[in-house]
Amino acid sequence: MTESASSDRRERITREALRDGTLLALARAAMPPGTIVRSDAEIEADLDRTLARHPPGADVWLFGYGSLMWNPAIHFAERRAGEIYGWHRRYCLWLHGGRGSPENPGLMLALERGGSCGGVLFRITAAEARSELLLAWRREMFTDAYHSRWVTARTADGLVQAVTFVANRAHLRYAGRLDEAAVATRLASAEGSLGSCIHYLTATLDTLHAMGLCDRSLERLQRLVGTSLE
Repeated sequence: MTESASSDRRERITREALRDGTLLALARAAMPPGTIVRSDAEIEADLDRTLARHPPGADVWLFGYGSLMWNPAIHFAERRAGEIYGWHRRYCLWLHGGRGSPENPGLMLALERGGSCGGVLFRITAAEARSELLLAWRREMFTDAYHSRWVTARTADGLVQAVTFVANRAHLRYAGRLDEAAVATRLASAEGSLGSCIHYLTATLDTLHAMGLCDRSLERLQRLVGTSLE
């Protein structure tokens, strides 16, 4: 079934679904047996530990490098292009739901050590920081596949400290360093309740280009995926 043919039955990551817990409940139910799933209290505790390392009363920046860039589902006061150093974007987490299935797993982007990564920074006002970041935490941190990290981002208007999500290399979903051909094969065929891996890749690249950024690795993958579909 094509993505367009089944689009009316797709789940969607929306602000409302994150606020009322609908998306979180669906995600938890779809996790493979043995997956560690955090409770609501554990998610909030992780967020509070992260915010405790941030100056009280200051606005908070969130760095997005995948779907957060083009579908943040949060309220923000400002958006900027930026680049972080010491981390790079890589397809390194298996997806058995969302944009994959147990029979045909997809792959998800995460940050790994080394290199640099361009992305989108969202400034959230101090008054709304916890409530808005909680939506991002419910979206990204309901398992322990990611760790939250503070990073320094370079923007046209100077350096900012931002929070983001990096890969947990000890997690059972961690795929390691797959070669590009293997990644492209997964991206070309995998899809699930949120859509296809191809759409995720295309939307990520389109957003980077619109913000004046590039990612040569993702561009190579896009070409490889196109070749595999010919």
